[in-house]
Amino acid sequence: MITVACVYWGTKFSKDYVYNLKAMVERNTTIPHKFVCYSDRGVPGVETRILKPGYEGWWNKLQLFNPDTGLVGENFYLDLDVVILGNIDCFVKWGDENTMGVIRDFGQPDMFFNSSIMKWNNKICSEKIWKPYMANRPSFRRLQGDQNVVTDLMKGDPNIKIYPDEWTQSYKWLDRSRKRFSKQSWTFELLPTAKIAVFHGRPNPHESDQEWVKNNWK
Repeated sequence: MITVACVYWGTKFSKDYVYNLKAMVERNTTIPHKFVCYSDRGVPGVETRILKPGYEGWWNKLQLFNPDTGLVGENFYLDLDVVILGNIDCFVKWGDENTMGVIRDFGQPDMFFNSSIMKWNNKICSEKIWKPYMANRPSFRRLQGDQNVVTDLMKGDPNIKIYPDEWTQSYKWLDRSRKRFSKQSWTFELLPTAKIAVFHGRPNPHESDQEWVKNNWK
């Protein structure tokens, strides 16, 4: 049994994002799992665990690596603003029990990981991410967000195993081989090999008028 986790904090997204993510996971994996939402409030109908106060926005995601969250064994995380396009068993089964699976960033793929999709085990990541982050928390404020902390602490680590680029796509820029086109040039194509589309910044999934998004984000 693997835990599939998400983080729902603040007012950026409606509860529909939690419900749709849970439904997409259930439709697109055959692996026994438990879906858990970490939030600052309860989400009816979903197992919800309350985040500790004192963190803002994306910094809450780092609480997943805190051993106090109760995440034991292998865990799989998805941002709320992803759209699952097909079976994700390959993501969930990636590597072994010690693997931290991550995707490369879209904007700067050779420099950073993107934390929209992660697989990890806290017997590894509590030691390698949570403890050093908490020991030097003020110094990490120089970074732009949680994925930069993960990159800073884990890049080059033997437990890191990067997911194949072709399994994921950017909603706006398609893949990692193309430059950031201006908004006027966005075509919102569907990458045939992609199993998950990552939305980073606006538009968000509920704002998309693409049929391939509307057919899957539900």
